[in-house]
Amino acid sequence: MAVDVKRHARHIVLKELGGPGQQKLSRARITVIGAGGLGAPALLYLAAAGVGHLRVVDPDTVSLSNLQRQILFRTDDVDAAKAERARDVLTALDPGVSVEAVCERATVNTLPDLLEGADLVLDGCDDFATRFVVNTAAIAAGIPLVSGAVGRWEGQVAVFAPHQKPDAPCYQCWVPETPPDAEDCAVMGVVGALTGVIGSMMAMEAIKLITGAGEPLIGRICVYDGLSGRARTVTLPASRSCPACASGRTDTPRTGPV
Repeated sequence: MAVDVKRHARHIVLKELGGPGQQKLSRARITVIGAGGLGAPALLYLAAAGVGHLRVVDPDTVSLSNLQRQILFRTDDVDAAKAERARDVLTALDPGVSVEAVCERATVNTLPDLLEGADLVLDGCDDFATRFVVNTAAIAAGIPLVSGAVGRWEGQVAVFAPHQKPDAPCYQCWVPETPPDAEDCAVMGVVGALTGVIGSMMAMEAIKLITGAGEPLIGRICVYDGLSGRARTVTLPASRSCPACASGRTDTPRTGPV
């Protein structure tokens, strides 16, 4: 994908990105799991950033209750396949971006193909079973995982890349199993604008990882409290007892999350 200098002028003048950084974005391939509350803003900003290839993975169709936060979609899109509608919207935003719609679930069997050729994966899904298999697949593929989550008024984003740093955790170092009190947003609710905040932060982390700008949240988690307007960043060390990554480590990382 050739860089459209006029379209991406505001990136190119940034000393941390410049022409070389924009070239890296244009060559990047990113898989996004979920085109919902988190995936929608992340996908919009990644396409606007000129990422060369986006693979959108979502088996669901648009429902009316999605429109409170899933900003890719409109009322006329109800009952349409999310991945296909996302492809149409993103292509309209920038026809130079290649968008692949995958209307299937991310599973142990499908993820190797879904991550093939990807530079990184963004996970914005809303169930722990999928998060665990995406984490395992990212470890196997040797690519960073940008993970976001939201609930009620609070959201969080982190980057898991145990292949890049010997003491960096994977997702299951932090969440080894499904919490007993886990609830989805249909039960606990979520402020629509919060998904925009966290989804945009996920896109920001992806852009930093691709271009080498700044300091990605590898081994750290940023927690944002929408009610107070406060954010904090916490270090997440690796766990020697992690069910996903411990067996592949040759180092002796500290045990358990902070």
